Amino acid sequence: MVWLRWLIVALALLDAGYMAVDGTRALTSGDYFTPGSGEHAGELGPWARIVESAGIAPRSSPMKTFFVLYGAIWIAVTVAFAFEQPWSWLAMLLLALGSLWYLTVGTIVSIVVTILLFVPAVWDLYRS
Repeated sequence: MVWLRWLIVALALLDAGYMAVDGTRALTSGDYFTPGSGEHAGELGPWARIVESAGIAPRSSPMKTFFVLYGAIWIAVTVAFAFEQPWSWLAMLLLALGSLWYLTVGTIVSIVVTILLFVPAVWDLYRS
């Protein structure tokens, strides 16, 4: 089921790529992508409340740097996964689980990636 592996790759790149781009933008321009108008103009997503409750300022340079590094590492691991590197399955699982806090879309993508990693066709490919 090659298409299943490529679906996982596409979803992971969506999540990781957005994190890396958003973090890079935040570091270079000063802020993340936020709505420009409407009720939530200028507000960060729900993930910011989780980060704040952990004592981390969402708009701090360390948080922005974390976004860039996490996204870049996940992209690199996703490339390895696409090329069927045996170690990459576990790394993909850990990265998907590690980004469950990235509400809301990131959480959904991470859950889907985690579930798909356990589909027998994928599981067997990386376990052999």
